[in-house]
Amino acid sequence: MNEFQYAVEDYIHFIQVERQLSVNTLASYRRDLESYVHFLKEVEGMSDFSVVERTTILRHLEQLRAQGKTSRTVARHISSIRSFHQFLLREKRAETDPTVHLEMPTIEQKLPNILSIEEIEALLTAPNRSKPQGIRDLAMLELLYGSGMRISELIALDLADIHLTMGFVRVFGKGGKERIIPLGKSALSAINAYLNGARGQLQGKYPKTDAFFINQRGKRLTRQGCWKLMKEHALKAGIQHELTPHTLRHSFATHLVENGADLRAVQEMLGHADISTTQIYTHISKTRLSEVYKQFHPRA
Repeated sequence: MNEFQYAVEDYIHFIQVERQLSVNTLASYRRDLESYVHFLKEVEGMSDFSVVERTTILRHLEQLRAQGKTSRTVARHISSIRSFHQFLLREKRAETDPTVHLEMPTIEQKLPNILSIEEIEALLTAPNRSKPQGIRDLAMLELLYGSGMRISELIALDLADIHLTMGFVRVFGKGGKERIIPLGKSALSAINAYLNGARGQLQGKYPKTDAFFINQRGKRLTRQGCWKLMKEHALKAGIQHELTPHTLRHSFATHLVENGADLRAVQEMLGHADISTTQIYTHISKTRLSEVYKQFHPRA
């Protein structure tokens, strides 16, 4: 490994320990920085961070745009590079920080896809509840829609994190931050059904595990496995438009806001550090209201 690669490895190790980021976030940082140091070495012919200037980074960003990267992706690269150079400065591996006056590109605010109440109902009736896998899948969908948690948080749940008598779930979000989310009757009923039979059938004679959601081999369900099941049930439910792993999370938040929930409470349940992130759901609510008006008002 050259000096650049050593620095990237040291930085990834640092943020893994200090910030307790998820595996996916760490992988994202690594990809961004590997692309960056490859540019420095192969395109710019550099071997030392001390010669990197603001214009060097701007040339890298231009290359990303020429490759068709979106403003959002470029902004993420800037964030990764800025954090990396701050680390190098702190560790005295560089004397200056060339990212100081680097500006973020304007990012077009894209409203996330959500499901209607009718589509949610169709999705929740899709799993075959005559099989233990179907009972488990219904519990998963009810929990995702009923709590707004991320898929990565769902598959990380342990048995001790669900409190049925008190009616809440304990979630560990980004950076290991804990939050408590209340659960409704539908989610609690589906979880009960899963725990009182289906989970034991899936566990069978396989070694016992603390994982809440398990697959047919008695092991913790993976993110990919959960996402695959979601897509299968969406197809069965006849949901035509694009689904993302966050669709149920976005639907949970939007439906709460539409029905008058306090934005601060929604922020707390979603685990957003900044309320400005949660405010996008008020935009969705207003957009949907406008669409309903245009569709049904005789003078629209």
